[in-house]
Amino acid sequence: MKKFQKMMSIVCMIGMLLSFTACGSSGGSQSTGGQPETPEEAVSTQEETDKNSDTEAVEQTTDQDTEVAEPADTEDESGEETSEESSKVLVAYFSATGTTKALAEYAADALGADLYEIVPEEPYTDEDLNYSDSSTRATVEQNDKTVRPAISGSVENMDQYEIVFLGYPIWWGEAPRIVDTFMESYEFGGKTIVPFCTSGSSGIGSSAANLHDLCGDDVTWLDGVRLGSSSSREDIVEWINSLGLNVEAK
Repeated sequence: MKKFQKMMSIVCMIGMLLSFTACGSSGGSQSTGGQPETPEEAVSTQEETDKNSDTEAVEQTTDQDTEVAEPADTEDESGEETSEESSKVLVAYFSATGTTKALAEYAADALGADLYEIVPEEPYTDEDLNYSDSSTRATVEQNDKTVRPAISGSVENMDQYEIVFLGYPIWWGEAPRIVDTFMESYEFGGKTIVPFCTSGSSGIGSSAANLHDLCGDDVTWLDGVRLGSSSSREDIVEWINSLGLNVEAK
């Protein structure tokens, strides 16, 4: 009987040991990282992640779009910076005998400038230019400061020109009255005007100053020069380049 009781005690102890082992195994399967996320929390977390990613993408795109590209400097073959647009130049002239015309053409060609001839509606004849006859047309006009002979044609878009070379012959110590007509036909404000004359002997005298008075004070008026009929293209180039303008004759 005692032997049976002893065996039962051993069986009970083994049962208790097996029970404790089973409990320990069940407790070890629990996560140590806290409670699992609910579906709502998982969606919220994903949305926040997506939102942050989108925000970063927008910020990066904005930074790229607002970057301003600086204009590139242009350089000529010598490596010097040059402006994209050079000064627009006009050479305007009146010539009754062709002397002033030849020099004006030299100037326009050397500068690559536009050329405009002041052409009278009523051309001057040789008789009109007879200086020894006080009744000729040219003499009568020069003796009357109010005369304004009509011009055939006009300069298209005078506003585009920054520099105007103005050539004319000397008649009785002055520019022909038709040049007065030309000066009063346009607005020269802000322009640089370079007068030059041709003459057998007389200098430019007061002719340039009188023309200056016709176009106002808001122009840059350079000193005029008399050019002889024998002046060569090289002479014209040298004269233009001595003026200190922002253009070069070649």
